[in-house]
Amino acid sequence: MVLDIAGIMEKLPHRYPFLLVDRIAEIESGKRIVGIKNVTINEPFFQGHFPGHPIMPGVLIIEAMAQVGGVYATLEDEIGNDKVTYFVGIDKARFRKPVVPGDVLRLELELIKRRRGIYAFKGNAYVEDSLVAEAELKATFADR
Repeated sequence: MVLDIAGIMEKLPHRYPFLLVDRIAEIESGKRIVGIKNVTINEPFFQGHFPGHPIMPGVLIIEAMAQVGGVYATLEDEIGNDKVTYFVGIDKARFRKPVVPGDVLRLELELIKRRRGIYAFKGNAYVEDSLVAEAELKATFADR
């Protein structure tokens, strides 16, 4: 199953400039999901991070991972638009290489566990075959 931007927008409440996933490339129910973010110089954060040396902020790479995880959870549990996803934890975050305009960020999340409405993922972000960031993420859902 693959989701384009329209399908992602049906699953997530995020919108420009904070929607950080362009496509879902792979989904394995009960196991993993892969999302794609095309990084362009038009991203609003590049105006200040950093002028003359644009680098995607690490926290936004983590946020992009979390959004991919949110898509996974909404698909797995068919969570409706009356719910919103909340981050509840970030552990073991590491940033290996900078992400710059022109990069295609591949966000791979593996489900570690799902218990009592809390999802735990191991996330890796790649540009081509290079690991650029990793983290363990936890999220849950609440009423809007």
